[in-house]
Amino acid sequence: MPRDILILAYPGMQPIDVAGPYQAFTSADEEAGGGQYRLCVAAEAAGPVPMQGGLPIVATAIPRRPVDTLLVPGGPGVHVARTSRKLLAAVRRHAKTARRVSSICTGAFLLAEAGLLEGRAATTHWRSCDLLAREFPSIRLEPDRIWVRDGTTWTSAGVTAGIDLALAMIEEDLGAPLAAKVARRLVVYMRRSGGQSQFSAPLEMQVTDSFSDLMGWAEQNLHRPLTAEALAERAGMAPRSFHRHFIAATGTTPAKAMERLRLDRACTLMETTRLSNGAVARQVGFGSEERMRHAFARGFGVGPTDWRARFGGLATSGA
Repeated sequence: MPRDILILAYPGMQPIDVAGPYQAFTSADEEAGGGQYRLCVAAEAAGPVPMQGGLPIVATAIPRRPVDTLLVPGGPGVHVARTSRKLLAAVRRHAKTARRVSSICTGAFLLAEAGLLEGRAATTHWRSCDLLAREFPSIRLEPDRIWVRDGTTWTSAGVTAGIDLALAMIEEDLGAPLAAKVARRLVVYMRRSGGQSQFSAPLEMQVTDSFSDLMGWAEQNLHRPLTAEALAERAGMAPRSFHRHFIAATGTTPAKAMERLRLDRACTLMETTRLSNGAVARQVGFGSEERMRHAFARGFGVGPTDWRARFGGLATSGA
């Protein structure tokens, strides 16, 4: 029998929170030859539901029949939706029989309002973590996670993390090879494991307009010896002035910023290639595996081998 995936709809939900997982499950069904998933977008009442930005989606009424997976999207409308007794009752009813109950982004607020996250580990979009923690202190919040699974309850971070969540579910249902086919079809990473950070070092540091061009150049030239002096010259500034202005703009030193960029690239390479640790270290500019190992210990509290074992999707090849 197909696994029924119920995506809960309400006014003001984010379109990608619906479309991302919907496409992932649909592609998985096609790759498997059909008959694996049956998707339903349902709301309190059948008819058009305006999503964030006004784009409508036509929903059916929430079914009474049990479903395999309940998926609650996020969006600015969630805080109105969680005041609906009818919607909360439907969530609780399906949670009793569903194999999986899940949320994307701020959809966690609706699950929390229904009492389904009490005492559980969970996550949500990083911008809403503080609010979720204040309103529901019993939740064991893990703010720096892409997705979290606690028993039958799954929660994910913002926006595209819903695709990561769906791929993890597909892998559980249909196996890693098929999930990898879906990822390649969607042109996304084969695996961004749930324990990885929501934050990208290049993105986080490029929000500073004054050094965005420099950081973009550095990211493309990690194999070079990116000393503070070299960066200052690239920025057209005296070294002392550059050091002072860089810290004021980014909150970190040039050396630490370059280390974060190298760590970010190293993690990506270990996840998406079969390069050995030594080859990765040389390619991202650490120079040696030992230096990279010390950087991983400072940044993540584990070595690169442990990190790869926990999050890497591919085995290594020779150096």
